Amino acid sequence: MPFQLQPFNEIGLDEALLRLLLDEHEERDLPALDRLWSYYRNPIVSAPAGAGRTRLAQEAGLPSRLRGRRDTGADDRDDALREIVIENDIAWRIHAMVDLMFGRPVALRSEAKDPQRRAEIERLLGAVLTASGGMALLQDMALLGSVYGHVDLLVRADDAFGAGAASGAPIERDVELAERIRIELIEAPRAIPLLDPSDYRRLQAMLVRTVRAGGGVEEGAATPRLLARALGRRSRRRRVEVEVIEIISASRRHVYEDGALVESAPNPLGVVPIAHIQNISQPFHYAGLSEVEPLIPLQDELNTRLSDRAHRVTMQSFKMYLAKGVESMFTGAEPPRVGPGQVWSTDNPEASVQAFGGDGDSPGEESHIEQVREAMDKASSVSPLAAGVIRDRIGNLSSENALRVTLMGMLAKTARKQVMYGRGLSQAAALVLKALDSAGIYRTSESERGVRIEWPEPLPTTERERLETALLKRDLGVARERVLEELGYGGGEG
Repeated sequence: MPFQLQPFNEIGLDEALLRLLLDEHEERDLPALDRLWSYYRNPIVSAPAGAGRTRLAQEAGLPSRLRGRRDTGADDRDDALREIVIENDIAWRIHAMVDLMFGRPVALRSEAKDPQRRAEIERLLGAVLTASGGMALLQDMALLGSVYGHVDLLVRADDAFGAGAASGAPIERDVELAERIRIELIEAPRAIPLLDPSDYRRLQAMLVRTVRAGGGVEEGAATPRLLARALGRRSRRRRVEVEVIEIISASRRHVYEDGALVESAPNPLGVVPIAHIQNISQPFHYAGLSEVEPLIPLQDELNTRLSDRAHRVTMQSFKMYLAKGVESMFTGAEPPRVGPGQVWSTDNPEASVQAFGGDGDSPGEESHIEQVREAMDKASSVSPLAAGVIRDRIGNLSSENALRVTLMGMLAKTARKQVMYGRGLSQAAALVLKALDSAGIYRTSESERGVRIEWPEPLPTTERERLETALLKRDLGVARERVLEELGYGGGEG
């Protein structure tokens, strides 16, 4: 069924270009994005029937000598001898960076000149952020951005236009109506941007592609479940999947389900309501830099060496014995067992029993594994200290400055990322204020839509340090309500 794209002709979007964008996204972008998520999440993947042990996603990066024929499901006796060790050193580094950025709430500060207007705008933005998920939204945003390299914030304000009247005082009514606006995360596997050919930073439209389960089952594949169980067969029924494509431009919004137009509405904002966030800036590219991508080859090397070491330990941990010239003892079909208290006798003067094996020290192997871990520390700027792993060589951390020096790389990367995520949050807040103005809920001028993001101190502080900082801010002239709010006392109430 052809798409009805006449409203988007002004930006050059026709059916041929749309299908090209969808094909390129599915064939080129999705496999790379799925690989990034697989290495971060390292989920259990379904193995072929008879393939033996359960496999993890990161096993795909092991050399064939370790994977053997496990992927094909064929019977290979050597597979039982191969030890596979997967240690996911990527996930905890991603989580440490997310916790450092959004472990505590951030503050959205209005740059309006009038103090009363600033307070009202901040309250409205806080209501929208809370209704959209609050801290969970911010943490998910940082996680998806770190894995995929970029993430988009979509401001949905459809429910705010034409909404019924709310009760209460004017500002209370505005807050209640503002809660109908949502900030939605659009992760990279669903986002297909249509960029201006002359400027890669200018977004002409956003295509959001989602495959969701429908309400029915696949036709012609229904075998009664009880009959299938009695016959030892699997039921071939499965839920029908529906492809949903949403096209959002500055003037129009279309929603298609399996190619059929199911929703068409104008965009009252007059701009594409998307705030794009690069995890780490990448010049001349719409997408940013992922935290996972540079760690993949090092993760594969680490898993390979850990698997080799496990195999060596398994083969050499226990002593083995070679008996010579004791054939006269073989009175039965089985040779004599070696065990405590076992006495052997033979008439052969050349008989001997030799012991060999036992785990030996391998300093080169341990050094190589340690060097791979250090390389991952450098590539990610996240050391084990961030996860609470204390080693002897870090010295005596007697002060906050010493801890900052130890975590300098991670703090520097966090400050760099705060610039990108802070700018994206400011753009999303400006879009929310524009939506409130367009819907007639809360009028603002262009100059009043500037929003500044205040980040909490990344390193933990004691209660005494927080109180001393609050007293210094009060002496500098910061409003008492603001100081109490930062301390967590409800903005001066109570």
